[in-house]
Amino acid sequence: QVQLVESGGGLVQPGGSLRLSCVASGFTFSAYAMSWYRQAPGTGRDLVASITSAGSSTRYADSVKGRFTISRDNAKNTVYLQMSMLKPDDTAIYYCSRFGYWGQGTQVTVSS
Repeated sequence: QVQLVESGGGLVQPGGSLRLSCVASGFTFSAYAMSWYRQAPGTGRDLVASITSAGSSTRYADSVKGRFTISRDNAKNTVYLQMSMLKPDDTAIYYCSRFGYWGQGTQVTVSS
C-alpha cells in the first residue's frame, strides 16, 4: 500500500531553516509528481510546492517563492522541502502528498 512518511519538523526561530523529508513506499516513486502542502490551525490545507516525476519542473506558492526549495531523489524514494528565512506565518503541519494520498504530517513551528 502507498505510504508517505514525513520527518524533519520542529521548532525554529524566525529567520531559521529546516529541511523536511518524505520517504515514499508502495508505488513507483519515480513515476509520480509529488507535492508538499501545509495546514495552519483553523485553516484549510494549502499547496506549498510541487515537483514533476523526474524533478525537471517545480512550482511554488507565492508566499514561499525564493525561500523554499522542493527537490527529490528518485533513487531514495524521497522528496524534500528545504525551508529558509522562516517566518511565524510558516507555522503549520506540513504534509507530503502524491495524488490521492497523504502522509501523517510533520509540525513546523516558527517562534522566538
